Amino acid sequence: MSSEGALRVGLIQTRTPATHAAALAHVAPLVREAAAQGARFILTPEGTNVLQKDRARLLPALQSLEDDIVVRGLRDLAVELGVWIDIGSALVLREDGKAANRQAVIDPTGAIVATYDKLHMFDVDLPTGETARESATYEPGERAVVVDTPLGVFGLTICYDMRFPALHRALALKGATILTVPAAFTRPTGQAHWEILLRARAIETGSFVLAAAQGGFHEDGRGTWGRTIAIGPWGEVIGVLDHDEPGVLVADLDLDAATKARAAIPALKNARAFTGP
Repeated sequence: MSSEGALRVGLIQTRTPATHAAALAHVAPLVREAAAQGARFILTPEGTNVLQKDRARLLPALQSLEDDIVVRGLRDLAVELGVWIDIGSALVLREDGKAANRQAVIDPTGAIVATYDKLHMFDVDLPTGETARESATYEPGERAVVVDTPLGVFGLTICYDMRFPALHRALALKGATILTVPAAFTRPTGQAHWEILLRARAIETGSFVLAAAQGGFHEDGRGTWGRTIAIGPWGEVIGVLDHDEPGVLVADLDLDAATKARAAIPALKNARAFTGP
């Protein structure tokens, strides 16, 4: 895109395998496809580097962010293709040896310019009988992250974070006009809540929402919803992959639209402090 107010983005939908080497072989061609279509900012899903529900298999395979082979491969691709790559999340070891669900933004020189550890752990008992205890494996993050880049100002979130409006509002108040929501959403909750929650976060904050998803039935037995989607600051769907299969969604963002939406409905400015209940 040539206009200063326009940005072409690529959202990658994957079905990440249970090993790192297979995961890199899976995602790299999709990143190349997005770049070939002119995307300057490319977002991958949660768990881009590996998906493995068995903790006994997963934990010994995790490495630091810098040493992870998928992260290293995507850093090399950012340099080769001359693009920004946002690894929606990599499952990695923290400096203290605990595991983290960590987003990493890579610039076209291959440098990691920002990281964000998922704040909200998916600890739930669904009506279907499906349970999840993300906190049994990962340490939650403690800080929200905004990244000011030449392409725009991005606010970073991951998956279950989308259910917490205060986080997205805080990111918008710090200048973010593009919110990233990479995910590996469960199928029951995805069918019920995926699109409506993402559109709500866009409307509430007058922001673009980019949600790159895992989709389908994985090697480790989990099922994810797919439906990678790009949403505008008026809540409109700019583009969507209406399926579970791996693929690429390319979308053109008119970055001026966020300013216009916030001027039309100044909810960020109009909020008032209150007492009670």
